[in-house]
Order: sequence, then C-alpha cells, then structure tokens
Amino acid sequence: MKKLVVALLFISGVSFAQNVEVVKGNFDFLKDQKEINVEFDYSNFTLLKEKKTEAQYVEERTADLNEKSKGNGNIWSKKWAGSRESIWNPKFLELVNIVLVKEKKDVSFQEGLKTPYTLIVQTVWIYPGWDVAMMKQPAKVTTNLKFVETANKSNVLLEISSENAPGDQWGSNFSNESRIGEGYAKTGKSLAKLLLKKAYK
Repeated sequence: MKKLVVALLFISGVSFAQNVEVVKGNFDFLKDQKEINVEFDYSNFTLLKEKKTEAQYVEERTADLNEKSKGNGNIWSKKWAGSRESIWNPKFLELVNIVLVKEKKDVSFQEGLKTPYTLIVQTVWIYPGWDVAMMKQPAKVTTNLKFVETANKSNVLLEISSENAPGDQWGSNFSNESRIGEGYAKTGKSLAKLLLKKAYK
C-alpha cells in the first residue's frame, strides 16, 4: 500500500513540459525600448481536455459547487470573474519584470502605457489542475504572445507560442485561480528569459 501511495504521488506531480517557440518575426525592434505596453486578451480561450468555453466551464462548476454546498458556486463564480485582474495579469507582469530587473535590464512591461509597441498576451487554453491533499495536478496555461505596433495592432512584429506553462506552488493549493496564476507567472518568467537571450543581451 505504501508503494502504491508513493507511486501515485509521483504520477500526480508529473507535469507537461512548457514549450516556448518563436512562431514568426524577430527581436530587433525591442533592443532600445525601455517600456512595453501590455494587454491581456481572454476573448476566445478554452478549458480542460474537453476544450470547453469559459461560459460552459463557469456554468458547470458553479452548479456543481452549489449542489455540494448551496451558495458556494455563486461565491466561486465571482472569484473566478475577478481572478484575471487580481491574480493572473499581475502574476505575469510581476515575473517578467523581476527576471529582467535581476539581470539589470532597463526595460519595463506594464499595462496602460503609451508606447510604440504593445505585447498582447492572448490566452488560448487553460487547465486548472487540482489538489486533493496528498495528490495534485498542476495547472497549465497556453498563450500566444504577440508584439504589435501600438498604432497598428494588425502588424505583428513578433509572435511567440507558450504551451503548457505549469502552475503550482509548494504545499497544498486548493484554489484553481491561484494555480492558474502561477501558470501566468511561469509564462512571464519564460518570456523574460527568452528576451534576455534574444533582445536584451
């Protein structure tokens, strides 16, 4: 029995490796930029292996939680609705900037800036993961990272695909929204490391 538990713990800790790939474009335009505007696009993403729409996911999870404990689903749906602004976006921005600052690079990624170039973080797919005390599965976040001209956003100068960025924390983490936030943190960290190699040498 003990061996079975250990095996299950090992399996539950296994996560898909993140894959970061340049789809098109180059990094030349970023070289002398000190500030990059950032926008987050959640307009058309799916969730789980079944590729459910966000509306489907929220409706089903809200009903499920309400069935288990009346009112909890409604509380959760409000938390979910606010998680982008309170957790996901800040986590991405925090980590991309922390990595660059540690390497003493004078560049900042922030929302609401009036700059020549904008990074659009387009969410493609989210797997919330799960945590049941001794066993857990990290969240995974897939995004397209598009650097565009702010004045002409149809002009994509650089596009990077980030697949299955893992989201997890040490110890137990029973919040889907928090685990997903760690996936955005990992996305920001990986992007910053790529920029250090290609744009800010």
